Amino acid sequence: MKNYLQLIRVEQYVKNLFVFAPLFFSGAFLEREKTIIVIFTFLCFCITASSIYILNDYFDVRQDKLHPEKSKRPLASGKITTKKAFLLMFILMFISLGSSYLISLELFKVILFYIIMNILYSKWFKHIAILDINIIALGFVLRLFAGAAVSNVIPSVWILLITYLLALFLAIAKRRTDVVLAQNGQQVRKNIEGYNLIFIDITLGILASVLIVCYIFYCIAPENQIHYKSKLLYVSIILVMNGIFRYLKLSLVDQSTYSPTKIVLNDTFIQFTILSWSLLMGYLLYFNH
Repeated sequence: MKNYLQLIRVEQYVKNLFVFAPLFFSGAFLEREKTIIVIFTFLCFCITASSIYILNDYFDVRQDKLHPEKSKRPLASGKITTKKAFLLMFILMFISLGSSYLISLELFKVILFYIIMNILYSKWFKHIAILDINIIALGFVLRLFAGAAVSNVIPSVWILLITYLLALFLAIAKRRTDVVLAQNGQQVRKNIEGYNLIFIDITLGILASVLIVCYIFYCIAPENQIHYKSKLLYVSIILVMNGIFRYLKLSLVDQSTYSPTKIVLNDTFIQFTILSWSLLMGYLLYFNH
């Protein structure tokens, strides 16, 4: 069972929490029916993402066998056979498409597009520099569209833009991890061939700057001032900036080789900023009468 849980990447399910964002920021998160359907959407996206992880591991199994960490994955290590992995992948895809269709036709379209996009990514697009990280970022935006579709919420341009920039930032940070490992003489996947450390570090700086500026504009936008009804929204800028600074410190100073997900799940400072920001935004949206 442990090997199968590792195969479907349960620890990556935290990414699918983005489906809750449109409902949360609309101020309708406490509406029971909408929240329940978004929970089912979250589960649906978890199942979908797991099937894609299996497919991705299948395409990269030869390279993963040479990787210091990825060689421990079930397919690369031989703990689970390709036949069993493929069977599980098709079952998960069938469940995700079937359940999404029952929930909403719009959700079905988003899930179907997500699957097709990631099949193309796993086979071809992840070897094309810049296009690869844009597809990863688009995957997070699709999560927003999925959550918005089932809860009848129109996601704001701000949420879409900030999510896209954040996902792009984390995607290029993940590429940095592989480049650092490659420079240390370790075998990694070929999808880093279009990158080097100088380009990645400059891009990280640019994205961090644009992301912070975009979030500041979000906080000072008149429509958002009316929506949140409090100048405490400005405090959230401090939390966002320090969270990004901490991530840059771990990547550029400490030369961390952990994936973005592992960093978020293991770094107390980043966890504190995320929790504090979430509580602050929740207070402003739902308890600031």
